[in-house]
Amino acid sequence: MMKRGAIGAIVLLLVSAAAVAGVVRLRRAGGSSLPTATVAKGTFVDYLQLRGEVRPVKSIVLSAPMSGGSDLQIIELARNGSVVKAGDVVVQFDTTVQQRTLEQKQSELKQSESEIEKAVAEQRRREQAAQTALDQSKSASGRAKLDLEGADLRPRVDAEHLAIKATDAEQGVRELEQKLESERGSAAADVASARQKRDKALFDVRETERTMAGMTVRAPATGPITLLPNRRAASVFAQSAPEFRPGDRAFFGAQIAELPDLSKIQMACHVDEVDRARLQTGRGVLVRVDALPDRELKGSVSDISLIARPDFSSFPPTRNFDLIITMADNDGRLKSGMSGTARVELEQLNGVLVVPAAAIFQRGGRAIAYVVKGSNVEARAITVLRRGRDQVAVARGLTEGDRIALKEPDDLAGSAR
Repeated sequence: MMKRGAIGAIVLLLVSAAAVAGVVRLRRAGGSSLPTATVAKGTFVDYLQLRGEVRPVKSIVLSAPMSGGSDLQIIELARNGSVVKAGDVVVQFDTTVQQRTLEQKQSELKQSESEIEKAVAEQRRREQAAQTALDQSKSASGRAKLDLEGADLRPRVDAEHLAIKATDAEQGVRELEQKLESERGSAAADVASARQKRDKALFDVRETERTMAGMTVRAPATGPITLLPNRRAASVFAQSAPEFRPGDRAFFGAQIAELPDLSKIQMACHVDEVDRARLQTGRGVLVRVDALPDRELKGSVSDISLIARPDFSSFPPTRNFDLIITMADNDGRLKSGMSGTARVELEQLNGVLVVPAAAIFQRGGRAIAYVVKGSNVEARAITVLRRGRDQVAVARGLTEGDRIALKEPDDLAGSAR
């Protein structure tokens, strides 16, 4: 018992000496000159910070025509960000080729209309000729019948001759009637063919006119114009493609500009594979747009893609998930395409001790906080409950109201090294 008491007394003296030495040492650290923060009980919020682009929920995309050629040149283009009215010209493509085609089709139309007139005139002539021959045949048949009525008073040979003549005349009438119907049908077919050719030429003219009209892209509504990137002009080494400009060439159907409806906005972001599992729809988001540093907008995660897409803007390529943030707030200064930062809430703990992340240090594999009391600084081992980007939730080691250093004392940092 006496031996154990002696050992305990020695240990106590050693601890007291170490504490006194530590206090003396910490006093030399100049605790009063350190930046500090106060330990407070509150709400710990862990968040993920993402970069994204402001986009309208609804927008009208203006595209190059689907016809008119695969190499369309822009000769007139609205200025990016300019406000247009409904009906204003946004994009004008070169119509030189279509104009030549229209002139050719119009010439073919006139020629086909002339052929119809010729076919109708030929139909009329052939019908008239056949009708004249038929009338003459009917007249001859009538005379032959009159001659046949008095055949009983004539010699037998003459009577037979008149009967044959009457029969031949009737047969000639029937043949000419058939020929008249045949001429009418043949002439009508020629006219129908000419009209069909004319209809085809008229369709080609109207189709070319429609194609030419499609070479002028007009605004369907009033609003600001956003020019889209010209992927065709993008360099292999460039991370982004330049927007369309006058003189550029576009494929048919290429998206040239956008007319956004900024009454409802969202932010489109990309999330890497590591953070995808930590995110859920409905999470709260705070958005700060680079162009509006004085305003923080609220929103929530509305959609996360199920399949990752490769991102070739960096090397090696990464796989990212698309994430959409629906904004609850809006600002009239927002424009489509503006960049910003979104802070997505991952976890929230209420009623816990919260300290800045800068106030927690690592020494000997343990989390340490430096408690400042006047000119003295005390190193305390703490237990971290949750660690976030800017905040740390502390489970044990600190009490509410403690003042903790935001910078490690120089002499302690030197000794730790």
